[in-house]
Amino acid sequence: MRNRTSTLLIVFAIFFNANAFSQEDDSTSKINLQTYTPSKLLNKGQWDIKWFNNLYTEMSYANSKGKSLSKLRENYFTSSIEAFTGISDNNRINVGAILEIRSNTNGGRQALSVFSLDDNPNSERKGITSFAPAIKFQPFENIGNFSIQTALHIPLVKNETENGVYLDQTAWTIQNRFFYDYSFENKDWQLFAELNTEYNFGDENSFANNTFVFAPGVFLSYLPTSKFTVLGLAQHSQRFGDFTQDYTALGFGAKYQISSILNLETIYTNFVRGTDNGLGQTFNIGLRALF
Repeated sequence: MRNRTSTLLIVFAIFFNANAFSQEDDSTSKINLQTYTPSKLLNKGQWDIKWFNNLYTEMSYANSKGKSLSKLRENYFTSSIEAFTGISDNNRINVGAILEIRSNTNGGRQALSVFSLDDNPNSERKGITSFAPAIKFQPFENIGNFSIQTALHIPLVKNETENGVYLDQTAWTIQNRFFYDYSFENKDWQLFAELNTEYNFGDENSFANNTFVFAPGVFLSYLPTSKFTVLGLAQHSQRFGDFTQDYTALGFGAKYQISSILNLETIYTNFVRGTDNGLGQTFNIGLRALF
């Protein structure tokens, strides 16, 4: 299943890349990379498809007092596919869906073991773990750089942990993400802010059941050219309710416009502190097709 999915996504990327080069021009590239931030909604009939991959690996853990403790390495890989399209004449409503595929390993295995084809139920689990219908809208007509995305994440996993290996939560999630961006006068700098809120419910056996998540993030981008962006970021996540934990992460990344349709994004983050949470690193890469 994972090999077939990866092959289809690679073909998808090649297809759009080949078509895009035939119609690329610098003005279109500038519009896509600089204008279509997560805050921007799509025009009616326009499509935004994103394939994003996150590898999180940790060898230490912050206990309830925030003290860092060593542990055997654990690795968590998430591949998400998001597809949205504009449906309203006033370009203020988008609808879409999100699909997540995960591969996790533990027991001290190396970070890239999440891509292994081995079948070891005592140290790894893989599968399609959740599906989410979503809607994105612009609540204020005169504030085009502010939008809200609401999604209902439906778990497709029966057991969070099997043979000591965690895959994904079995609680349902109502997620609201608030997006805002600001471009400075010279257009070389952009500030993007996101507030992610979640309510998890529906399964008493889930660690996340009856918990709320409040997670703000700030991204500062510099655009030396219309096709290339470098950025720095700071994120914090606070979970409260029946189970509490928190972490703070810092990172940096870059975006490159391969063509008028296809963008490439890569980000690195480091969890610098936390409470009842892993202190690891993430390595991220994504492709975005906008047409």
